[in-house]
Amino acid sequence: MRKLNLLLPAIAISTILITGCKKNPSDSNPTPAQLQDESRNAARPKLSAAQLQANINQLVSALANENKSGLISNPDLVIMQEPGYKELVQNATAVVPTPCNANTPLSLWLDGELADWNSTVFSYAINTGMLDLPTYDAFIFENSSANQYFGRNGEYTQRLVKTFKDLKRFWNIESDDIAMVAMHGGMLRDRDKLIRTYVAVFGLSPASAALYADLVLALLDFFPQYRNGDHPIFTFNAFAVESFEFPPYGIIPDKIVIGDGVMEAYTALGFGDVAPQAILAHEFGHHIQSDLNLFGPFTPESTRRTELMADAYSAYYLSHARGASMQWKRVQQFLQVFFNIGDCGFTSPDHHGTPTQRMAAAEWGYSIANDAQKQGHILTVEEFTALFDAQLPALVAL
Repeated sequence: MRKLNLLLPAIAISTILITGCKKNPSDSNPTPAQLQDESRNAARPKLSAAQLQANINQLVSALANENKSGLISNPDLVIMQEPGYKELVQNATAVVPTPCNANTPLSLWLDGELADWNSTVFSYAINTGMLDLPTYDAFIFENSSANQYFGRNGEYTQRLVKTFKDLKRFWNIESDDIAMVAMHGGMLRDRDKLIRTYVAVFGLSPASAALYADLVLALLDFFPQYRNGDHPIFTFNAFAVESFEFPPYGIIPDKIVIGDGVMEAYTALGFGDVAPQAILAHEFGHHIQSDLNLFGPFTPESTRRTELMADAYSAYYLSHARGASMQWKRVQQFLQVFFNIGDCGFTSPDHHGTPTQRMAAAEWGYSIANDAQKQGHILTVEEFTALFDAQLPALVAL
């Protein structure tokens, strides 16, 4: 969990020749979320590919006149997010030589999901801010645990709500003020949410924000590659937020944000039984670190320490008899969850530890719970943190 300045590229103000095909028809049995989308966007006309192409060109031209500088960011906005999943997104879109193997099953899965994205599809997703809109909508505007559902069809809701309640009971920190909220790609289909996010985060005028919103809606209709906003890349993240004031929107509370895309990825890899709990417990660990004031300078070494520590917090809870009490078979699964989000960015201030180090940190956390003489005793956050810091040199030597 780190404070990062929001930096997004300006939109390329030009008419781009688009190659694509019509979107596939909607499923005959829509989910409740789809029904809400249909109701919200009932006025959107169904256009031919040629009409959509012309519409996109007109919107790009209008944006050139309305906002010559393109997308800008609110200089007062900082985000405290979990950048590990963002690293996977970046790795999926660029080949960077590294001294360790970052081709984990998770990153390879994401590569496969992006196989049909050409340069034009990527360009529009980047230059309109689409890759970040769901993140910042949840970051700014989703501020209560009430009425949240997790997964596109709510398939992770019950498990995450139970785990969140258990984590609050398990760890000895003040946690009643932490909200758990979802990040859905479906917000890209909601014109009102698009406009409010462009205004709040990117500092656009309402007129420019409306033009960008209409462009996103047109792009979703035109490019099947975006999957109508449900492509996992749009929500391939989970992060923790520390409370802060963000005028004129008020106080942003402590929260944990869970994206649909990263849950979808782990389920596809066969880890759906454990990944939601493991990721939530890791993000909860960042709130422990905030409570203990453990965040140091924004350096590779400091970030690696807090990320490996959060892995260990998570594994301890998942393994403990009074926590999730997972058996060895499931323990092996959650170890793989942490392995899959390791990275090789040794010089990056967002470096989270290599896949081997992350798995080792989780395995160490498991051993502390499994080998304890008093199985019913829960270490305090202070006790566990001290044990981890003593072990850290051995973990980073791997």
